[in-house]
Amino acid sequence: MGRPSYPVLLLALIGLVVVLFFLSLAVGQVWINPWNGLVANGDQLAKADKVILWEIRLPRALLAVFVGCILGLSGAVLQGLLRNPLAEPGVLGVSASASLGAVLAIYSGLTTSFAYALPIAALIGALLGVLLLLSLAGRGSDVLTMILSGVAITSLASALTSLALNMTSNPFASLEIVFWMLGSLTDRSMVHVQLAVPLIAVGGVMLLSTARALDALSLGTDVARSIGVDMKRTRFLAIMGTAMGVGAATAVAGAIGFVGLIVPHLMRPLVGSRPSKLLPVSALGGAAFLITADLAIRLMLPDRDLKLGVVTAIIGAPFFLWLLIKIRKRIV
Repeated sequence: MGRPSYPVLLLALIGLVVVLFFLSLAVGQVWINPWNGLVANGDQLAKADKVILWEIRLPRALLAVFVGCILGLSGAVLQGLLRNPLAEPGVLGVSASASLGAVLAIYSGLTTSFAYALPIAALIGALLGVLLLLSLAGRGSDVLTMILSGVAITSLASALTSLALNMTSNPFASLEIVFWMLGSLTDRSMVHVQLAVPLIAVGGVMLLSTARALDALSLGTDVARSIGVDMKRTRFLAIMGTAMGVGAATAVAGAIGFVGLIVPHLMRPLVGSRPSKLLPVSALGGAAFLITADLAIRLMLPDRDLKLGVVTAIIGAPFFLWLLIKIRKRIV
């Protein structure tokens, strides 16, 4: 069978995300008809069901869509920019820096005095991480230097996170740090949505604006420069878009890995390697992937607080190994 046409694929993915979104609103320990609560007359729902739908499930479903979108999109952009099939948002140290900011907020006790200190600190951590990346890599840096700079930042942020976890004397703070680092969308509110979604949207626009430059870059750096592609601008948009979007996603959802690695590889056989076509479907695929993983948690273990980052890691780690084996065979 051949590939589906691009418009058909886009419409199919949009329809899948919409169906999964409404399913996410309906599924849980209490089954609710979201149509009655969101579209039809809301009086048809009991008061308790309204609270569950609007205060618990709607923020969770919205965050799953936007966080999945930015993770899938940033993974596709970074794989095109770095020309590395193993690239994903963590390679730049953004996720680790955001995690460090959140951990320091918990360690210092700021979260007990200010409810939203954790996501704000995570955003600041992501911003400082990308500024450090830009200073280490330099303006005219090559791909290898950028990757090595990202690895160094990730190692440093992880070491400082482990130090904070080791030094804390409060067992409740230690438990909160560990749970947050596992990644989850549980108990998020509309305030988290209002905090993260605008930054994710801006970051997503910046990433999508690199599509034409990445098309040219797929032919080689020299070819891209010869046809007028501004490589500094493209790098800046890709790095800052990833920092803003993934930083905001990590700030409200914790560390959720492998989405940016898996989704572009799943979408590539359907559209080819042209970034201008791959980026939108990777965003939609990321949203569908994360909502599906979140639904699986609620259906498989409804009585246990299984973390979303654990599920994506269980799926992603074998995929990563398979990808390494595939690349190795191609080289040999």
